[in-house]
Amino acid sequence: MLFLQEIPIIPADSVRQGAKQMIEFAKEDPEGFWQIFIDKVTQFGLKVLAALVIFVVGIFLIRWVKSILKRVFDRRDTEPTIASFVTSFVSISLTVLLVVISVSTLGVDTTSLAALLAAGGLAIGMALSGTVQNFAGGLMLLAFKPFKADDFIEAQGEMGKVVEVNITATKILTTDNRVVILPNGALSNGTIINYNGRPLRRVEWSVSVSYGVDAAACKKAILAIVNSDQRILQADTDMTKLYKDLNISAYQLSTVNYRMDAIPEPFVALKALNENDITFVVRAWVKADDYWDVFFALQERFYTELPPQGFTFAYPHVDVTMLNS
Repeated sequence: MLFLQEIPIIPADSVRQGAKQMIEFAKEDPEGFWQIFIDKVTQFGLKVLAALVIFVVGIFLIRWVKSILKRVFDRRDTEPTIASFVTSFVSISLTVLLVVISVSTLGVDTTSLAALLAAGGLAIGMALSGTVQNFAGGLMLLAFKPFKADDFIEAQGEMGKVVEVNITATKILTTDNRVVILPNGALSNGTIINYNGRPLRRVEWSVSVSYGVDAAACKKAILAIVNSDQRILQADTDMTKLYKDLNISAYQLSTVNYRMDAIPEPFVALKALNENDITFVVRAWVKADDYWDVFFALQERFYTELPPQGFTFAYPHVDVTMLNS
């Protein structure tokens, strides 16, 4: 260890002076210089090797943690939106921690690195304020759960089925097979219409017929068409059995305005006296999954079954009366 004492002290504020002293030391004691050089390179190489090993092992551990989370979420039947959000957040957090540990293994002072990351994070946060807002919006969506995976929603001028919620954005699949990415910040602060937010929905039709028809008879004919469809829920529906068939949990039924105690009867009333026709409003309750099928099916039945019974549909026309002078 005698030769280590012969190493000249290199001033920290003078790189040029240090290099000059190192060259002079190499000329005076080549054997000692190369011995120290080899030792330092070996030590640094071992640190690099250790950092690489830690990083590779850490990557596999992160993947292992993600697989465990996936199995836990699948076993507990967790909503895919929550599962994907939590998995993404944990993966990013563990990756940042792994990078810090790997760098500290190289001998870098993590205190100064943390300060650098904090300063850089502040600068990046200011530059990417929208991304931070989207992250906060994702937390809000996760906490309040205005929708879940497979729900059909309308938000930000778009309509579609929710396929994924990550830490910054929500992906929806439209009915024409387009994938729309909605930023969580704007989504959490805007209006969201969740068409699958409740298991039961009310369907409404407007049926316009010509003036002169028997209103009572027309209402009776419309009700007969509505009640003949088995998918229409009636006032005597067993609500307990219905919610059990729909696989609605007790927790969901305990939330405000989720459970209906009874189904209103199908309803038909004269809604408007228009310029060329009269309009009846028709309302009935169905399961949310049957909404569109029932709507289109009965719309077609109104068109095909009412005219043969004498309830014709009106069209814009003008009556002209000729007076003989």
